[in-house]
Parts: sequence; structure tokens; C-alpha cells
Amino acid sequence: MIELHELSKRYGDTLAVDGLSFQVPRGVVTGFLGPNGAGKSTTMRMILDLDRPTSGRVTIDGKRYGQLSEPLKYIGALLEAKAVHPGRTAYDHLLWLAQSNRIPARRVNEVLDLVGLGSVARKRSRGFSLGMGQRLGIASALLGDPEIVMFDEPVNGLDPEGILWIRNLMKGLASEGRTVFVSSHLMSEMALTADHLVVIGRGRLLADLPMPEFIRQNSRSAVRIRTPHVEQLHTALAGAGLRAETGPEGSYEVVDGSLAGIGELAAAHGVVLHELSPQQASLEEAFMQMTADSVEYHAGDGEGRDAAGAWGAAWHPRNGRQAAN
Repeated sequence: MIELHELSKRYGDTLAVDGLSFQVPRGVVTGFLGPNGAGKSTTMRMILDLDRPTSGRVTIDGKRYGQLSEPLKYIGALLEAKAVHPGRTAYDHLLWLAQSNRIPARRVNEVLDLVGLGSVARKRSRGFSLGMGQRLGIASALLGDPEIVMFDEPVNGLDPEGILWIRNLMKGLASEGRTVFVSSHLMSEMALTADHLVVIGRGRLLADLPMPEFIRQNSRSAVRIRTPHVEQLHTALAGAGLRAETGPEGSYEVVDGSLAGIGELAAAHGVVLHELSPQQASLEEAFMQMTADSVEYHAGDGEGRDAAGAWGAAWHPRNGRQAAN
């Protein structure tokens, strides 16, 4: 288990991580979300002792990373897929890591086959595509067969087949009782993969919740209705203290009503329904709602042009801080 205790990191005047405390449990995929500049990468680097906290501490199964004698057997991580010597083959890169952690050499071929790189094991990594480099990074994380895996943007550069593969891999590792901690900007992928969410903004903890609860708390739900009896519908709803808002393509949406209650109300008033369906916000919508005040940089509204007169992105840092993703 990964545990953070009042973890903070300051770079000069910039407080990149501000008193973070949370646990990453076993047996579920935990998504780590936050806007650019929220402090996600800094937090993950501190977990691996790549950055030292200004205050607080982080432990892996009760120990600091630096106290682990053979760390790849405890925690495997993908933070930067290109952190590979370009002159080394995929096999030699993994063999070097294996020997440094007393991992049997046979494990190298096992993980290369697992990530689909067995046929290019003897090729130098300088010729690898982004997706191949990503697979090699994942192989490095899995090399020690660790109980904890941590991935930063694991689907970056992968094709649809590769995205499905890594999604199933993470779910499979969690089903084995392992700790899986993954950061990504792809909300659609997180919605399909994560069971639990940790969300930060401006270095502070915003949420630590199961996925369904996070969406429920940070979005509105509604009941969508389609009917040829619009006036009767409005009359029936008004009598129950409800109001229908105009929805897409001729539908209506009731925010405060229940599916069963509205169905019974329509039946009692003879309102024929062509659609009665629950509407729930997506993870992306819930995320945007929660982090609206924590976004470090905002795209411009079109008021700024560059010297050539072309529309460009105008960025406005809040509070004069620099982003530390």
C-alpha cells in the first residue's frame, strides 16, 4: 500500500504539493487526476524518492522507497517511457534492471512477451516508436512482479489494441489484489479503468472517493422524457412540484425527480411516454465541475491574436505561479 502523510513540496516560491494525505488501497485501480499544474507528477516522483519532500512523508508498505533493498520487487513504475539509453536493446535494458534488483534473467523474456515486444527484444531502443517505448516502460514496471504498480499516462502512444490491452492488464493486476495507481488526462479511459479516484488541484486533495460516488457528488442527474403530450406533461409535473427543462432533440429533462416517480406520475395523468431514461454526467463533466477553480492555465476566449493575426491560445497563470505537473 502507498500512504502519503501531509506531503508537501516547495520549489522556491511555488508550493507544488500542499499537505497531501491519502492511501492507495490494494485490489482496485486508483485513478490519480488533476488539471495541469496540479502536482501529480511531483507527487509520483516523491513516492519514488526522485524528489525529496519539503515536509511530510510517503511510505510503501510502511517503508520509504530508499529503504527498499530491491525496490523493483515492491513497486514498479512508468513515469517517463523514454528514460532508456538509446543504444541499448530492449533485452539489455531490462537485463540491467533485473541484475540490479536480483531478478532472474528469465523474467526479462517473460515481460517482453507479455507486453508484445518479444520479436524486437534485440533491437536498440533508439528505433522504437512512441508506443513501443511505452510498452518497454510497462515491461520495466512489471519486471520484478511487484505488488504495487504506478503508471503515469500509460496509454500515451498506444493504438486502440494497445489501449485495450493496458486497460485489461491494470484491471487484471488489481483483481490479483495488487495496488494499481495510474495518472491520466484521458477521462474517457479513466472512466473505463479506474474503480477509485484521488483528485488534486493546486497541490491539495480535492477528492478521495469511489468512481460512482465522485460522479454523483460532482454532477447533476436527470430523467429524460419524450412525449407527444407536452402540455399534459408540464401540468402533471407542476402539480408534483417538478419542472421540465428543454433537452436535446425535442426531449425534456427533469432534474429533481426519480425515474420511477416520474413514470408513475405520467401513467396517472395519461401521458404517453416515448422515452423515460436516467441521465448521468460523464467522468469528464464531473471532473470539470470539481476542478473549475483549480485550473492553473486557461485557454483564451479569442481576444488575443498573434503578430500574424492568427488566433492562438492565450494563457493566463493564476497567482503568478508556474505549472508543476
